[in-house]
Amino acid sequence: MGLDEEITVKQRKTEKRFLAGLLALAATLAAMFSGVRAAASRADDESTVAALDAQYQEAVKKNDPATMAPILADDFVLVSGNGRKQTKTDLLKESSSGEYTYEHQEDTDRSVRVWDDTAVVTALLWAKGTHQGTSFEYKLWFSDVYVRTPAGWRYVFAQASRPLEATP
Repeated sequence: MGLDEEITVKQRKTEKRFLAGLLALAATLAAMFSGVRAAASRADDESTVAALDAQYQEAVKKNDPATMAPILADDFVLVSGNGRKQTKTDLLKESSSGEYTYEHQEDTDRSVRVWDDTAVVTALLWAKGTHQGTSFEYKLWFSDVYVRTPAGWRYVFAQASRPLEATP
């Protein structure tokens, strides 16, 4: 092998090592920054779902089925603390009927957790108003499940505790 051939072989080996190192660096940077993107995306998703859940709760308070309908998935199910199951159709009918009038329908201690295309909102709800003329007031814990669909986040499932005992 001549001197020129030997230099060319060494150059190729050096180039291969350089490209391998560059590829390793690119992979490392991609891995580092994909976590940043995922965290930013998760934070955005948490904000979006929190706002959507607040919008839904406000629509319930105002008996506004037009706002509730596009948020609820068609196969939505609510299971209340007494075991009663309600569907999207049930909730929209109830909202349209006006049998509930809310003075308060607010939640506190809200947390939103997101895993890929699923989000869970957990909060303490304070509801006060009238149902067919009879006053009510209670607090209860609930968990709302949202799923990301091609059309955006949809509210697919809810579970509510029994009303909590009043504390002095």
